Amino acid sequence: MEKMIIYQVLPRIFGNREKTRRKNGSIAENGTGKFSAFTPNVLAEIRKSGFTHIWYTGVIEHATQTDYTAYGIARDHSAVVKGKAGSPYAVKDYYDVDPDLADHVPGRMMEFEALVRRTHDAGMKVIIDFVANHVARRYYSDAKPVTVRNLGEQDDVFKDFDPGNNFYYLPGQTLVLHFGAEQEDFEYSEFPARATGNDCFSPFPGRNDWYETIKLNYGVDCLRGGKCHFDPIPDTWLKMLDILRFWAGKGVDGFRCDMAEMAPVEFWNWAIQRVKAERDVCFIAEVYNPSLYRKYIREGLFDYLYDKVGLYDTLRDVICGRKRADEITRRRQEVEDIHPHMLAFLENHDEQRIASAFFAGYAQAGFPGMIVAATLGVNPVMLYYGQELGEPGMDDEGFSGCDGRTTIFDYWSLERLQNRFGDGRFDDSLLTEEQKALHRAYAQLLRIAGSEPAICRGAFFDLMYANAHNPCFNRQYIYACLRKYCSDVALIVVNFERTAQTVRVRIPPEAFTALRFADNRAAVLTDLFTGRQTVGTLTAACPFEVSVPAHSGMLLRFEYDSLEDDRPEPETRSALHDERPYLSSNFL
Repeated sequence: MEKMIIYQVLPRIFGNREKTRRKNGSIAENGTGKFSAFTPNVLAEIRKSGFTHIWYTGVIEHATQTDYTAYGIARDHSAVVKGKAGSPYAVKDYYDVDPDLADHVPGRMMEFEALVRRTHDAGMKVIIDFVANHVARRYYSDAKPVTVRNLGEQDDVFKDFDPGNNFYYLPGQTLVLHFGAEQEDFEYSEFPARATGNDCFSPFPGRNDWYETIKLNYGVDCLRGGKCHFDPIPDTWLKMLDILRFWAGKGVDGFRCDMAEMAPVEFWNWAIQRVKAERDVCFIAEVYNPSLYRKYIREGLFDYLYDKVGLYDTLRDVICGRKRADEITRRRQEVEDIHPHMLAFLENHDEQRIASAFFAGYAQAGFPGMIVAATLGVNPVMLYYGQELGEPGMDDEGFSGCDGRTTIFDYWSLERLQNRFGDGRFDDSLLTEEQKALHRAYAQLLRIAGSEPAICRGAFFDLMYANAHNPCFNRQYIYACLRKYCSDVALIVVNFERTAQTVRVRIPPEAFTALRFADNRAAVLTDLFTGRQTVGTLTAACPFEVSVPAHSGMLLRFEYDSLEDDRPEPETRSALHDERPYLSSNFL
């Protein structure tokens, strides 16, 4: 099984060629990207950069301030829409696609289906969001199959909770928003008020609440201690399973499940089993509570979970100088038994850009962290569009504001993406030399991560404990480990420092024993970044010296003619401290 390497894109911005970029601009002023921007040439270039999957963010129709009533789509009230374009996570119709993304709105679903086919033809798989916890306040599906009833259509609105209801209600109370649009002729009205998506059971949600959404009821009585009513199967479960089946039937290969921990694990177990019985589909969970990780893998049946609270947070702190590089060891050990299921990343739509003033301030600083994320195991890794070009995310787009993120709420475009992909054909002539170099480095890293057997399949051995007292190994800035598969051993040395470092890496005797390769045996040594080959050897008798560029790393393959045993010992784990060997062998 290949290592998943995911490219997350927001099509509304990725393919937008308009250069106006007016703050709070409308679609007419600032334009929008289209499904058609992902031409065969563009997709081929993305694939060439090492990606196996594309996560198309914001595909499903969501609330927006753009008027599509001419196409039979009900208009949304601006008081419950964030930004002119609206949040992709305020789903308005689970059975339709965002009309912004279509060249011809009446044929929007056919255009999406064509995008799926083009993506598959380019050798990649398609991931879309499944927003399970909440929907837009004015949810109404006009595209659903005739046999499906709309969410809330049969609810008893006089009950705050009923297992048969799709929403939670605040009987006798009117929703009150102390903010909102000024241009509307009438105020937004909701009676009775419904609970807001972020578990706000009040008729007075604040500006920082997910006030544009309403929470779905999966049979959990949130107002009375969380008592579960799962027998008979709640109506919401049935409706959401039908939605998953609908999109899987469109050729979608995976779902990134938004705020998965806010829906009961019992629902996920029930639904994922049924979808997987019919289709080869993967499920990725956005889960932030580490105490729930194993539950959502083992009971919820998710394939992968966000590694945000552990690896992402640690790498960010190391990049910014707030933590030592040896903290990476501890973070990996904490999820060692489930590490193949952890999705690694350094940017996504929720997080600040590496190059922003809110994070590292310049793009190259994040590259060593990306080396770690991509090479630490057999688990998936994800890149956010524009990260490979050093996108700073420092625009003041409108609702999003200047916050170090690329907006998901506003109509906008990114100059660096425009310069790279132009009119749908790859052309990097408009990129700066620095941007070209960064892109080449990312593409090379991801290709190595996805094709080098020791990295995409091999066993892992942490070297930090063995260099705890090594004066030629600064654990503040240097991280090192071994990966091994069959007769190949990879030495990975990463440098988070602003200057180049000459490092002498001690390889302990137990590394040779655990990974079953010979001490002091000659091998063909290949620098995987440059392709340069020499003869080299690893030995416990003498540290291996390597020069590591600033904000970068060395990926070195030692290729032996043969080894006594071409697979390592079964998985072994140390206690959660770094004074003993740390080995794992996880094979997909």
